[in-house]
Amino acid sequence: MASRRSWVEQIMGLPVSVLARGEQADSPRADSAVREVFAELVEADRVFSPYRSDSAVSLLARGELGWDDVNPVVREVAERCRRARDLTGGLFDAQLPDGGWDPSGLVKGWAVERAGERLRDVPDLDWCLNAGGDVLVLCSSDRPFTVGIQDPRDPRRVVTTVARSDGAVATSGTAARGAHLYDPRTGGPVQSRWLSVSVSGPSLEHADVLATAAFVAGEEWPAMLEALPGYEGLGVLADGNLHATPGWPAVGSAAG
Repeated sequence: MASRRSWVEQIMGLPVSVLARGEQADSPRADSAVREVFAELVEADRVFSPYRSDSAVSLLARGELGWDDVNPVVREVAERCRRARDLTGGLFDAQLPDGGWDPSGLVKGWAVERAGERLRDVPDLDWCLNAGGDVLVLCSSDRPFTVGIQDPRDPRRVVTTVARSDGAVATSGTAARGAHLYDPRTGGPVQSRWLSVSVSGPSLEHADVLATAAFVAGEEWPAMLEALPGYEGLGVLADGNLHATPGWPAVGSAAG
């Protein structure tokens, strides 16, 4: 039976875990790679967290730092946010109604995907990197991990599961953090009968962006996933009913 090992740290205000499987799971190389993953995510939080007074985002907001003076990685993320806004027709927008800039909706997926490169360098290793429910996996064995989609009505339950041997699953909604998402079309909180939208596809950065934009889109959310090939979605209604796009993997069952 293949070795298994797990690690977990609290980063970005949420649990970040790595589950490794295979002959290399207990190796020093795997442990070192995981520590590098955590360190990289801690650094991303230091730079981009709007809740840290010394982050680049906070310094920019207070006018204590100019765009010409920021670390190049901040300008890279700003450019990625601009591309995400164009991709989603403005439904994903890091520019806030008050004129501020908050790239949080992109940073987590981008940072997790970038940090995951450390794990890709470990041969013969299956791994699942989970950052507060946004998941990135790669299985050299082609034996998939089962990813649970959390029930937005009850965080102790799942509404369904998805099997993935590579790629990502991201979820957007108001269950975990309340009405924190705004609609760029109105400048106010998102109003929707959908409690969450999950997106599965090749890239966690893009899945995260598309999940956010789809949730903001409301009734038209499935059309948002047509912006990029290879992405499928699952919406959860307030009454617990599920609606999936045609290519959503038919794995798992509703929690009821």
